[in-house]
Amino acid sequence: FTMTIPYNFNRPLLYRIVAKAGTHSDGEEMALPVLTNRMLVTESLPLQVKGGGAKNFTFDKLLHSEKSPSLTHHALTIEYSSNPAWYAVQSLPYLTDYPYECAEQLFNRFYANALAASVANSNPKIKQYFEKWQQDSANGKAGSLLSNLEKNQELKSILLEETPWVMDAKNESQQKKNIALLFDLTRQAKELEASINKLKQSQTDNGGFVWFSGGPEDRYITQYIVTGIGRLKKLNAIPASQKVMMDAMANSAINYLDQQMRKDYDNLKKRSKNLAAYVTDDLNVQYLYAMSYYPEKKYTPKIAEAAKYYTAQAKKYWLKNSKYSQAMIALVLQRQKETKVSTAIMASLKERSVISESLGRYWKDVQPSYYWYQAPVETQVLMIEAFDEVARDNNAVGELKQWLLLQKQTTNWRTTKATADACYALLLRGNNWLAATPSASISLGNVSNVVFDGGEAKESGTGYFKSVVQGADVRPDLGNIKVNITSGTKPDPQQISWGAVYWQYFENLDRITGATTPLSIKKTLWIEKNTAKGPTLTPVEDGTTLKMGDKLTVRVQLSSDRAMEYIHVKDMRASGTEPVDVISAYQWKGGLGFYQSTRDAATNFFISYLPKGTYIFEYNLFVNQEGNFSVGVSTAQCMYAPEFSAHSEGIRIKVKGN
Repeated sequence: FTMTIPYNFNRPLLYRIVAKAGTHSDGEEMALPVLTNRMLVTESLPLQVKGGGAKNFTFDKLLHSEKSPSLTHHALTIEYSSNPAWYAVQSLPYLTDYPYECAEQLFNRFYANALAASVANSNPKIKQYFEKWQQDSANGKAGSLLSNLEKNQELKSILLEETPWVMDAKNESQQKKNIALLFDLTRQAKELEASINKLKQSQTDNGGFVWFSGGPEDRYITQYIVTGIGRLKKLNAIPASQKVMMDAMANSAINYLDQQMRKDYDNLKKRSKNLAAYVTDDLNVQYLYAMSYYPEKKYTPKIAEAAKYYTAQAKKYWLKNSKYSQAMIALVLQRQKETKVSTAIMASLKERSVISESLGRYWKDVQPSYYWYQAPVETQVLMIEAFDEVARDNNAVGELKQWLLLQKQTTNWRTTKATADACYALLLRGNNWLAATPSASISLGNVSNVVFDGGEAKESGTGYFKSVVQGADVRPDLGNIKVNITSGTKPDPQQISWGAVYWQYFENLDRITGATTPLSIKKTLWIEKNTAKGPTLTPVEDGTTLKMGDKLTVRVQLSSDRAMEYIHVKDMRASGTEPVDVISAYQWKGGLGFYQSTRDAATNFFISYLPKGTYIFEYNLFVNQEGNFSVGVSTAQCMYAPEFSAHSEGIRIKVKGN
């Protein structure tokens, strides 16, 4: 039966077939879904400004939107955070929420409470802001304490309730709400005491800390805790009532570490034929770094001999160590007044770094791996400490902090250890970004400008605000955007603020053109044919005519210039095709884990963590209907930061009968 569907008709059709014979009849009826050839498209333009002053942005697609007669504006949304450094403060409760009581987590609970007290004492505004957050929450204004996964539901490609990450959003919101508890002085004192008592129980008689109760001493965990105590001592952040116990725990742990380091040295002397060529391993570099926080420490002759040897070898062969260890070596030598070598290390590290206007300063080859000294966030924190203390390079420190803070924009700092280190670096190293009071105003248009500054609605601390221009008021010239950052104090030229402009419109599927941000996506179709040499793929191009029964391979190429969490990829499917894989399942391909969900009109991919790089997704279809079909587009969006989104261009396919 041939049916003519009216323009923009998108309701189900009910058809009924009845067969009659005499006084008897039988029939069948069924609903036939009709999908419109139009869709709501969300395109975004990330906004990022370093320091103060004004910066212009151009939303090219919006500027030229009048070229499409079928395009209808829906809305233009503006959001901005003038001081995202406050997100680090909101991350502190995460350190107290981990449910397992291993030594590292017990220490991080103590560390979070001590760090919170130190930060609050150094900046009274923090207490004012969290009281304002509490008040807003009580009045039903929970914006400051919402998870980034929960914000901007109308700008995301799917509702949060339909994603696998709903619990992550609830957990993060609860962590932010717990900030009030974290800064409650009475509770803080009790938490500090409880944490230190439990931590003491995880320390064995010989001074080492076990990872979990009942296990053997763990040297790495012990050195991590000793380093953390040293940092708190240097910041004078250990409460007076806990100093005696913390000093006793640290001294006992240091005695254990001394013996372990000496054992390594003795074993090395027994098995090595060339001690002069030995490269100090990362664990002993970490030992030297931990001890550098205790300049008052007195070594016994045997311990001093081993420590001197490892220091000398690290000084000689530092280029052969990981970048994590190189930063530790620079700090160790600087604290030992070996400034010539420490300065050379920092100059070398700076030369090998990458500097980007949008990402800051980082190292390309520092990628997540299995070992503790290959962790990107922790490595960046050590670099911030080294460039601050050794190189005294405020510009470089600001660029390094920019990269670290931007990880929070598109991901969650992935572990309590990474969060603890990141908060330490962002809040207590380099210039004090929390002390700044930047204010943002955004101007759209050429002549009759539309200006937004958040007014009374902006969040305390972060300065976050969101405004919406309704579709009837959206004009192409609003694609000319100017962001102006002003501050009551002199801004750090490297301090960043960020936001985005989202343009939503309705358009015919086959008229949609591709759009990219730091995310990009491309979709191609291929005909798979069996030949004498095996299966071959031929690209489907303009003018290609398909036949019923053809097997198609859909190839979706996704690229990102930075690591992101919680990515949703939706690939729309032509109505004249049927998928081969109809069972949804978790898959692991090409080093990437994702959940593939096949639905009636599209195939979805949910990626909890997307490392920087390019990835290919493929699945197969069979052509089962004759006609001219719109294939639709592929879309990708970071659910954590919806300003990072992309979509492919719309395409059509023609199918002839056999």
